[in-house]
Amino acid sequence: MKTIIDTAVGAGGFTTLLRALKAATFTDTLRTPGPYTLFAPSDEAFARLTPHALEALMRDVKKLKMILAYHVVSGAVGSKALKTGTMRTIEGSSITVAVKGGVITVNGAKIVQPDIAASNGLIHVIDAALLVRGPSLAAVA
Repeated sequence: MKTIIDTAVGAGGFTTLLRALKAATFTDTLRTPGPYTLFAPSDEAFARLTPHALEALMRDVKKLKMILAYHVVSGAVGSKALKTGTMRTIEGSSITVAVKGGVITVNGAKIVQPDIAASNGLIHVIDAALLVRGPSLAAVA
């Protein structure tokens, strides 16, 4: 089985996320044994940002690394284990999970494809990028 990074490469639809992870030198972290759970914004989620906002973020490596770490929690947390409440990210802040009628959201971003298995954890595809201490990057951009 492949790591989270190699699984994301093989799945397609994560070009922008993978570019951001590489720019922030964060790919090595997600290749370690972990386990981790990555709430992965799809390319469509990143497309909702203005190109200027996205490129500015790509140039600010420190901020980019912080935001990417905010998308990751320690442990392999499957969708059935996600409960309404908060979870601490490896960035150090908390994300808010809501489970309602079979729909799971993280800080308001909907999980559109849960439980993509990797050797070192799980990927949950989300429909918006998350912003530390805020609703989402799309709301700011």
